[in-house]
Amino acid sequence: MSVFSIDKELGIEVYLTNGSGIGGVIREGVEDFVVEEVLVDGSKANVSEFVPCKVLGSTLGRQRFLLCVLIKRNWDTFIAVKNVARQLGIDQNRIQIAGIKDAKAITSQHITVDGGLLEEASKVNLKDIQINPIGYVREALSTYYLLGNSFKIKIKAIDHQKSTVETQIAQAIGEIEAASGIPNFFGHQRFGTTRPITHLVGKAIIRGDFKEAAMLFLAKSSDHEHPSSRKARQELQETGDFKRALENFPRQLRFERLMLSHLADNAADFVGAFQRLPIKLQELFIQAYQSYLFNLFLSQRFVQGYALNRAEVGDYVVGVERSGLPLTKISKIVTAETEVVVNEQIKAGRMRVALPIVGARHKLSEGVMGEIEQDILKREKINLEGVRVNPLSIVGGKGGLRTAATPIRDFKFQVSEDPMGRGCQAELSFTLLRGSYATVLLRELMKPLDPILAGF
Repeated sequence: MSVFSIDKELGIEVYLTNGSGIGGVIREGVEDFVVEEVLVDGSKANVSEFVPCKVLGSTLGRQRFLLCVLIKRNWDTFIAVKNVARQLGIDQNRIQIAGIKDAKAITSQHITVDGGLLEEASKVNLKDIQINPIGYVREALSTYYLLGNSFKIKIKAIDHQKSTVETQIAQAIGEIEAASGIPNFFGHQRFGTTRPITHLVGKAIIRGDFKEAAMLFLAKSSDHEHPSSRKARQELQETGDFKRALENFPRQLRFERLMLSHLADNAADFVGAFQRLPIKLQELFIQAYQSYLFNLFLSQRFVQGYALNRAEVGDYVVGVERSGLPLTKISKIVTAETEVVVNEQIKAGRMRVALPIVGARHKLSEGVMGEIEQDILKREKINLEGVRVNPLSIVGGKGGLRTAATPIRDFKFQVSEDPMGRGCQAELSFTLLRGSYATVLLRELMKPLDPILAGF
């Protein structure tokens, strides 16, 4: 089945499953997309009920970090954290998170506040944000503690009979299980669905062209964004006038306005403009381009007929923890002598095939997969020998490994009539390991003709 153009722009060039898809729409309301964070010991940040966290050993006895659950509705994670920090009267870098959650959704996650007071956190009063203090912990929250995310998602307006939808979902899940999981693509929100430019900005930064990077972020418009935003970007593209752009850019474009406020007085200091952004957002630009390259690697592996759950000579493989998380920092290259044993380990669930995330400190695969990766880098005109830490040193991009497939846990679904009388709706619940995207599973089930109109 053909892949929609926006997917191809993000390096997602294939489907794993063979069915035509059920269609439908997600995120008609934020209640249709619920995300609850799960930590490595099974503790869940529940949306609807308060459950104490165990993994960090929280206590009411005062320690350095205050552990809380942050529940947000229709908020970008970075902006939510920024506003919470403002109410607490602290720098936003004193709030630590384990992962970024969807914006157009109801999400619940753990946060730690360096030096935070339980009494003050309890008084945070922001529209559609709730803070539930749990207790004090010795360590700041980090990705190390994150297992994954639990999802509850409704797909509405499905134009098929109930029995057809049930059959198609069951068949797709069967194919996914046979492949040991969904292709571990980086999903649409990694790049920006309505304006997918984050990876393009990252590519320009890697090449050291900070002016191009800044103009892509500020001035490249999209037909799918709000008309006032599109008009402001187009005018900046035409005039290059940062002072005027600061006056014209809508208030909701907070990060763009941060950069513009710097460029209005320092028109040539594009590095300084990027440094006005939150550190994690700066990192996202480089990471988005690395993600784009990974998606291309994974797509081409599939196109050229190599399985996601069988290792070839030259592939990277990684071990698997008891929790199911891959040990991506402990890897080895498959040789002709180890190929049989490694594939037995993969079949037993103790190892997984992995592909490189391109960076200054990580080598490409060897063998056939290495040739595929080299060809893609040549096409992208990226020379790994020239990749080094740039003036934005915090976003140098070390690289690493990511598994080719990721498992789905506890998948359940129920199909019923759409409440608006538009055919059927499917209610899904499942859990994915950290770093994996629900939208990658949804695109396999839905096969949307237009991901943007489908709510991706």
